[in-house]
Amino acid sequence: MSLHENLLGGPPPTQLPDDPEPRELLANGTAPADVAAKYPKSSLAWARLADEAFERGSVVESYAYARTGYHRGLDALRRAGWKGHGPVPWEHEPNRGFLRALHALARAAQAIDEQDEYERCAQFLKDSSPAAAQTLG
Repeated sequence: MSLHENLLGGPPPTQLPDDPEPRELLANGTAPADVAAKYPKSSLAWARLADEAFERGSVVESYAYARTGYHRGLDALRRAGWKGHGPVPWEHEPNRGFLRALHALARAAQAIDEQDEYERCAQFLKDSSPAAAQTLG
């Protein structure tokens, strides 16, 4: 247990199990759509699809991809023992797909003027990982 947990009595950080294949495929240039089709549970693949759609101005499509990655990530977090709150450290690379999808969902929600969803997701990102919130902007 870390000092932070002892002082605040919060839950321990959740660390998702590593699933390196989708990450390696993406790093080697495989199209995110191909990775998502082969590994539909990969939040990272869905987050990358959301990023691509957002960059080309397809905001609603980005929102849908991000929401898929977010929900896949929530499922994985729950399987890893997460109880709905507590740290999801950016420093643990397997967590980054979920955190990127959460960021993409906030960004797309803001772009379509869904302010409540944007605020909820932005706060969730900050609460889960201040480092992710800072890194992803």
